[in-house]
Amino acid sequence: MDGAIVATAIGTLELGVPNPHCARGRTVRLANVVTVPEQRGHGFGTLLVGDVLEWARSIGADRVDLSATPAGRRLYERLGFALTSAPRMKLVL
Repeated sequence: MDGAIVATAIGTLELGVPNPHCARGRTVRLANVVTVPEQRGHGFGTLLVGDVLEWARSIGADRVDLSATPAGRRLYERLGFALTSAPRMKLVL
């Protein structure tokens, strides 16, 4: 796999109104954390999420939010993420 892309992660900054849960109104949304099946378990996802977290800290984000699949939940918990009580809703247009 020399030179091949085997994993991805995207971090986007969302600017909002400061509030008690987000003092500066700066939230990073972590999304599309994917590793090709045959390369899972080698730490690529952990490295990429770590890079996004480092970037989030460097830009003064208050928090990082994500939606995790059951398969990815262990990775995020290991990195300090916790489940919240906020329900998630979606409208498909």
